Amino acid sequence: MKSKYTYREGNLNDLAQIKELTLLVYLKYKNEISKESIATWIENLESETTYVELLKSASSFICENEHKIIGSAFLIPNGNPYKWFQADWAYIRMVAVHSDFEGNGIGKKLTQLCIDKAIENDEKCIALHTSEFQHAARHIYESMGFVRTKELGLLFGKHYYLYTLQLK
Repeated sequence: MKSKYTYREGNLNDLAQIKELTLLVYLKYKNEISKESIATWIENLESETTYVELLKSASSFICENEHKIIGSAFLIPNGNPYKWFQADWAYIRMVAVHSDFEGNGIGKKLTQLCIDKAIENDEKCIALHTSEFQHAARHIYESMGFVRTKELGLLFGKHYYLYTLQLK
């Protein structure tokens, strides 16, 4: 029998589980990151401040299975420029799906929830970034209509790409 997934908006009460999930998911890529960059990358992922700031400024979407968070994503509204994200763009950050549940459409559903919220908020463009080693993520984004707009160069010793989806 297939487990039932529940999707909902996340909140500060979910912080510990979101952080635990994100660390689990992203640390599986630690061997992909350059040795010179790994400490900074891990420090960012382990910082509780990262998650508190996201939960306060963004819409958070989570997927639960048996009351445990197994997927999460954040949508930051326009007016919050960050590095390569323009001030008039909304953008998606830190999509994470537990490896035991990959291939079940959870990442796509979380991304769609972000898109739906962006449309509800009357956003004109939604953006995200991903890397050369995140093949499944790139496939999901491209299948949903995101277009690779720019190569961001080397981050953490790997190629990263900016994707956008025009909503209007």
